[in-house]
Amino acid sequence: MSPLISICIPAYKNVLFLKRLLDSIAIQDFKAYEVAVCDDSPDGNVEALVMGYEGKFPALKYQHNQPPRGMPENWNAVIAMATGQWIKIMHDDDWFLTADALNKFASRTHTAADFIFSNYENNFMDPAGKIIRKGSMVFPKYRLQAIIREPLLLLADNKIGPPSVCMVRKAAGISYDKRLRWRVDIDYYKTVLSKRPAAELLEDILVGVGINENQVTNQTKNIPEVELPEAFILLQKYGTVSLKNWIIYDSWWRMFRNMHIDSYEKLQQFVPETWPPVIIRMLHFMQRTPQFFLKTGVTSKLCMLLSFMASKSRIQ
Repeated sequence: MSPLISICIPAYKNVLFLKRLLDSIAIQDFKAYEVAVCDDSPDGNVEALVMGYEGKFPALKYQHNQPPRGMPENWNAVIAMATGQWIKIMHDDDWFLTADALNKFASRTHTAADFIFSNYENNFMDPAGKIIRKGSMVFPKYRLQAIIREPLLLLADNKIGPPSVCMVRKAAGISYDKRLRWRVDIDYYKTVLSKRPAAELLEDILVGVGINENQVTNQTKNIPEVELPEAFILLQKYGTVSLKNWIIYDSWWRMFRNMHIDSYEKLQQFVPETWPPVIIRMLHFMQRTPQFFLKTGVTSKLCMLLSFMASKSRIQ
């Protein structure tokens, strides 16, 4: 009989943090689960650690990738190993905060939802892995239906959080887009919620999210060579109609402003493709705007709203 939940761990070298995650799984009072680990590490340290947990989990699977797949292909590979009805991705630097966390996820599997997520706690760590600061991340419940209707609102602020706080019904059949790194989680949420528009929020803080200097966020945020090609991919996949929402329009405005892309010519230097007219108009507006207006949050927001009102009726 297949388990209800597959805990899927894409691993890479991070033995210290992975042990914390595996220990947090071993104490779960809900037992209808399996653990699948897909390992991109160049050595056998992760395998040795994982094999030490045989007998501590109801079921354990391990796969070592040669050559390494990289993210997010390793995420898709570990999902392919799963036999459970639900997929619970857990990154190796995240963990369950309480022994009943998995049980609380399981308690919502009998609803109509195909997407379940919880509140979580950010844990900022020093290079040795010591937690130096914490912060609770609480999803604003009143925004749930708006985000289900238009998941690209998460471009402005990813209120759901990282994949480790989520669980998705396997029957949804959704994979992560291997072309993406920075926007990969938002793209995944958009795909899931567009195909299966039902979600459940667990208001308890159930997952600890480790934040350290080696994370992808620190290697991709506000880097034009990464963010702009991915932005173009999202426009290809989903079109521009979402920019009729001023919050989403503002997220694009802020992305360009933060990377100092204030003309179409600069954008073309990084992605020499034909961008949609709404993006070209936005950049032409920014180019005509005095720079000191763009550098201040209040005046930049006002300029964005003027640009938005001038473009909204022509967005298709």
